Amino acid sequence: MNRDRLRWACRRGMLELDLLLGRFLEHGLDALDEAGQAAFQRLLDYPDTTLHALLMGDMQSADRELSHVIEAIRRARSAG
Repeated sequence: MNRDRLRWACRRGMLELDLLLGRFLEHGLDALDEAGQAAFQRLLDYPDTTLHALLMGDMQSADRELSHVIEAIRRARSAG
């Protein structure tokens, strides 16, 4: 896992996504197991609108690993 590459992928067209993803990268990613970290990388491939809908709860993923990562990102947001 290349953290610099992930940091770059966390930079999005929406400031809110930048903040959520950047915070999670710094304070939550290491708590994920290998499958969770791979799911986080897959999540970053989503378009901003889909990613925003998933993280805000307007949309749900059928992928269990992605859902686990999305919940971890939401918890990191509310913990701060």
